[in-house]
Amino acid sequence: MIALEPLQQITGSRVRWRGRELIYFSGCDYFRLASEPAILKAAVTGLKKFGLNVAASRLTTGHHKIYEVLEEQLAKFFGAEDALLVSNGYLTNIVVAQALAGNFSHALLDERAHPALVDAANQLDCPILRFKHRDADDFLRTVARCGGGARLMVLTDGMFSHDGSAAPLKAYLKFLPRDGMMMVDDAHGAGVLGRNGRGTPELEGVSRRQIIQCMTLSKAFGVFGGAILGTRELREKIFARSRSFVGSTPFPLPLANAAVQSLKIMKSRGGVFRRRLNENANYVKDALRKSGFGIPGLPGPIIPVHAKSESESLALKKHLLAAGIFPPFLKYPNGSATGYFRFVISSGHSRAQLDKLVNALKSF
Repeated sequence: MIALEPLQQITGSRVRWRGRELIYFSGCDYFRLASEPAILKAAVTGLKKFGLNVAASRLTTGHHKIYEVLEEQLAKFFGAEDALLVSNGYLTNIVVAQALAGNFSHALLDERAHPALVDAANQLDCPILRFKHRDADDFLRTVARCGGGARLMVLTDGMFSHDGSAAPLKAYLKFLPRDGMMMVDDAHGAGVLGRNGRGTPELEGVSRRQIIQCMTLSKAFGVFGGAILGTRELREKIFARSRSFVGSTPFPLPLANAAVQSLKIMKSRGGVFRRRLNENANYVKDALRKSGFGIPGLPGPIIPVHAKSESESLALKKHLLAAGIFPPFLKYPNGSATGYFRFVISSGHSRAQLDKLVNALKSF
């Protein structure tokens, strides 16, 4: 039986665990917007103005004006033709797959794709072929295995949550037939990667023509809910064919109002947030490299540390706690099978907090 322990966030970068206040290098609130006063105020305003819940599907009586406003703003922010809100980020991939089921001869799946993409691939009603993680050469070999005339759907994370690496979308698109499509789960890349925060497609400098970008509002944007960035044609197919979309209630109205405010903040201050985030992440990575850690040059603000054994993991946990740091030890489906420490840097960490992390890891 898995025992879940309560973890109370005190501020964006501090938590209370087992009665102790500790520095927090985990979670995915990259810009600490989940505790931004203006966003919290927008949630309260939305609650008073709109109520809590539409209590119906968007296609019956649950289509509220605030959802339209948010979708328009998301499409504009990301430079997409259309944006469609979904109850949560995990569901975005499944909704798209249900809408497009039967349109492809093969689904090509990164071997370390997020479980949401694995579930989506199983909804596409076609054979699933896995290719090696972020390996463009193996991707090309997998495309060739499908034969001439194959219509392909590629499923990959944008920024991978286990180490902050990004999918080589440009290389994949080079080998993908023109009638193929790519579903990119950009839950971690949206808002974080790219000059304007438009995510992995912007980082890679690729056209959106063959890309369906799925994202969440619960990480960089600090709120909740999912969004599908695609075409108006895709929206209509979802309305017609996705059981998960048609049969579900959209996320609460106060959160939609809060997300509108979050987008406003990201438009005006997102560049500052991303610059500070990259500065903080690079500061820690550079300091650890100088101390002999093999930290690769990846774009995400995530630093994985793998212990050699269970006893070493336990020792590192105790060492971090002694330094006043919450030990972010994870066992996640697309990460190491034995578990690992995933340190997530935010734009809100102070230099003193970063130094504490570096010194703790160096002294272990």
